[in-house]
Amino acid sequence: MAVPARRTSKTKKRMRRGHIKLNTPNVQFDATNGEYRVSHRVSPKGFYKGEQVVTPKVND
Repeated sequence: MAVPARRTSKTKKRMRRGHIKLNTPNVQFDATNGEYRVSHRVSPKGFYKGEQVVTPKVND
């Protein structure tokens, strides 16, 4: 069974794990709705770049 010859230091271990993290979504303010939305996505009300691109469903 393989056993490491030397102990891995805290610095080396943290450098290796440096890319393992959560990314925060890029949120922008939408002036047409007055709400925040994720960039490059259609807002919940169907607006994209200030234009109505999708008509939202009406729930009965």
